[in-house]
Amino acid sequence: MTADSYIQFISVLIIFIVVLVATYFVTRYLAGYQKEKNSFGNIEIIETGRITTNKYIQIVRLGDKYMAIAVGKDEITALCEVDKDSLKLADGEDHSASFKEIFDKFKSEIKSK
Repeated sequence: MTADSYIQFISVLIIFIVVLVATYFVTRYLAGYQKEKNSFGNIEIIETGRITTNKYIQIVRLGDKYMAIAVGKDEITALCEVDKDSLKLADGEDHSASFKEIFDKFKSEIKSK
């Protein structure tokens, strides 16, 4: 290989890394923007449960009411109104784990085997 091919390889690798980093930050920005935009509305998805590959049951908040709906590929069906007292709400806590926490847990499980 010549020096030119090494330079081409390094430049393509750098461009690839720059695109990955830009994609990461743009995705994080858009997710934060959408979350912020949707957090002040009257409609909120509380929980989603999968029934089949393309059918879900969702609990949604519409104003002060909570509804259970069935969501399919081409249709949405209202199932019933749900009493707020019967729901186990998260009270604004963020229970999602970061990738680092999941990866560390995975590494510790592998080391213990």
